[in-house]
Amino acid sequence: MFRPLAVYIGARYTRAKRRNHYISFISLTSMLGLALGVLAMIVVLSVMNGFQKEMSSRILGMVPHAAIVGAQPLDDWRSLAGTALANPQVRAVAPLTELDGMLSYKGTMQPIQVQGIDPFEEPKVSIIADHLQQGRLTDLAPGEFGTIIGEITARRFALQVGDKLTLIVPELNGASGSVTPRMQRLSVVGIFKIGAELDGSLALIHVADAAHLMRWQPGQVQGVRLALKDLYQAPKVAGGIAGELGAAYRAVDWTQTQGSLFSAMQMEKTMIGLLLLLIVAVAAFNIVATLIMVVADKGADIAILRTLGATPGQIMAIFMVQGSVIGAFGILIGAVLGMIVALNVSDLIGWLESVSGRQILSSDIYFVSYLPSDLQMLDVALVCTAALVLSFLATLYPSWRAARTQPAEALRYE
Repeated sequence: MFRPLAVYIGARYTRAKRRNHYISFISLTSMLGLALGVLAMIVVLSVMNGFQKEMSSRILGMVPHAAIVGAQPLDDWRSLAGTALANPQVRAVAPLTELDGMLSYKGTMQPIQVQGIDPFEEPKVSIIADHLQQGRLTDLAPGEFGTIIGEITARRFALQVGDKLTLIVPELNGASGSVTPRMQRLSVVGIFKIGAELDGSLALIHVADAAHLMRWQPGQVQGVRLALKDLYQAPKVAGGIAGELGAAYRAVDWTQTQGSLFSAMQMEKTMIGLLLLLIVAVAAFNIVATLIMVVADKGADIAILRTLGATPGQIMAIFMVQGSVIGAFGILIGAVLGMIVALNVSDLIGWLESVSGRQILSSDIYFVSYLPSDLQMLDVALVCTAALVLSFLATLYPSWRAARTQPAEALRYE
C-alpha cells in the first residue's frame, strides 16, 4: 500500500522507542495533558447543558411559552382558543389572568406575581400538577379565594395549608388618577415546589377570583396561554396569531419574560468553554517542547534524509505528522473518557455522596439536588476540532526548525 514518505517516517518516529527516555516522557505528558483538557471540557459543558435543560424544563414548564392578551377583558376565551389551536405549532390552550401585588402575613411582606388559572385546563399547559407538595389544583374553587403558593414563600412566612394571608394589589382610581391598595384575604390550599426562583415569586388563584380582584365580570379573563410543540418558535407563532386577530390583541412570549435568564446561562457556558479551552491550549503547546527535543535528537537522521534527496517540505511534514499523531491520540483518549464520565456523572456524584456521607448539592440550598448531565455530540465535535487545530498549530514551529537543519552541521560531530 502506498504511503507518502512524510506519513511513513512520522508515524514510525511516533512508534519507535527513543534512546532519550526524557523525550518519551514529555511526549506522554503532552498526550495525557490533551486528554485531560478534552475530558474536562466535555464533562463541564455536558453538566452545564444538563443544568440549562433542567432549568428550562422547570421554568418554561411553569411560565407560558406564549400568551395572547386582549386590550380589554375577554368574555369568551374559548373562541380565541379555537383560533390559536388552528395553528399546528400550538399544542394546548388555557385561560390566564396575571396581576402583580404584595403578600402580607403577620407584618411581613413580599412581592408576588399572581396567576389566575382554570384548575381543569391548566394541566394541559403547565407542569404544576406534577410538582404539588400539598393540595390539588382542584382545591382552587371559584369564590373561595384559595391560593397555591411556592415552597420558598411558604417557608419564608412559615405557612401551612389552611393558613390565611393577605394579597395587596394596586387599584387605579379613575376619578382622581391616584393608585390605592386593594386587599383580599386568601387561604392557602396548596404548596408547590418547582426548584427555581418561581417558588418564591409566583402564586396561583382561580381565574374567577382573579376577575373579581380586577373588578371584571364573572368569566372574563385577560388572555389565553399557549403551550407550543417547539418553544423556540414562540415569538413567530404568537406574533402570527396576534396578527391574525387584529390590533386588539398582543402577543407575549417566554423570550420577553425569561429571555435574559437563558441568555445569561448561554453566555456563562460560552465563557467557561473559552476558559477551559485555554487548558487545552497549554496542553497542546506542550507538543512544541516535545518536537523541539525530538528535532535535536534526530539531527543526524534529518541530515541523512536531506542528503538522500528529502526536501525541506518533506522534513517539515514528517514532524508535523508526528506532532499531529501525538495530539490525535490524546484527543481521542480524552473524548472517549469524557463521554463516559459525562454519561455517568450523576451516578458518580451519588456514589461520592454515599461514600463521604455528605450531600454535595443540598436541596435546601440549590434548586437542583443532583448533578444533571446532557451530552451533546455537537459539543464533543467542537471540542475535538478545536483541540486538533491547536495541536496542528503547535507542530509548525518545531517542524520549520527541522526543515532548516543543514546536513553538514548536523553530521559534523557524528
